[in-house]
Amino acid sequence: MLLYTVLIIGAIATVFPFLYMISTSLKGAVYTFEYPPRLMPTEPTLHNFVAAWTSKRFDQYFLNSLLVTLSTTLLVVLFSSMMAFAFARFQFVFKQPLYYSIMIFMMMPAMTLIVPQFMLASRLNLLNSLPGLVLVYVAQNLPLNTFLLRGFLEQVPRELEEAARIDGASSWDIYWRIMLPLSKPALATAAIFSSLGAWDEYVWALTVLNDPNKRTLPVGIAAFHGVFYSDWGLVFAASLIAIAPIITLFIILQRYFIKGVITGAIKG
Repeated sequence: MLLYTVLIIGAIATVFPFLYMISTSLKGAVYTFEYPPRLMPTEPTLHNFVAAWTSKRFDQYFLNSLLVTLSTTLLVVLFSSMMAFAFARFQFVFKQPLYYSIMIFMMMPAMTLIVPQFMLASRLNLLNSLPGLVLVYVAQNLPLNTFLLRGFLEQVPRELEEAARIDGASSWDIYWRIMLPLSKPALATAAIFSSLGAWDEYVWALTVLNDPNKRTLPVGIAAFHGVFYSDWGLVFAASLIAIAPIITLFIILQRYFIKGVITGAIKG
């Protein structure tokens, strides 16, 4: 009974802020700070959503985030699956030291790397550019997804690989035609993690993007506080628009997500 009580309290504490954000986004400015506060607005309106989409180049920020996230996700899924396939199926010199070196980067806080990343991006002329964001986001997401995918690929029976080699398949054929189709849960998990990492990232985008037209959504929404500081309905509406694609992606891939996380974490 105590366990259920704790779980119910935890669920309410988790869901209530989200419900309050939805409620506030549907209220007019004069009702934002009404007392006592109402979770159900008396006169719900979509004005905040329309105003958020048409203010401060929000549509441009949304497009920039979409391009960065799609590019990052595709590259991370491709490269991490290739690296995981190599670590799971091949024997080569310094295999274990190289793998553990990659895992060390997975455990390092992103803030500790921001100075060397900035210096490297400066030398490569990638500051203030969307490709510069993608390059860093790919590097940040590769270790975790390689860890998860390696654990999943190690479970694929080697008999399938041996049978394919007898039929003349190359290593690339085995990777592309056998491993990837059998790894949909793990690939879906990698896609969700990569998308979250790129869509929500704020610190690196704020550090390297100076051109307002190249801002991504987290930086763009933060700019709302400066001009519309007291209009929390507008800020919450913009935040809900921003998280809608990620929630949609999770709903589409949720049936693969839990299986991919559990399998990768146990075997990785």
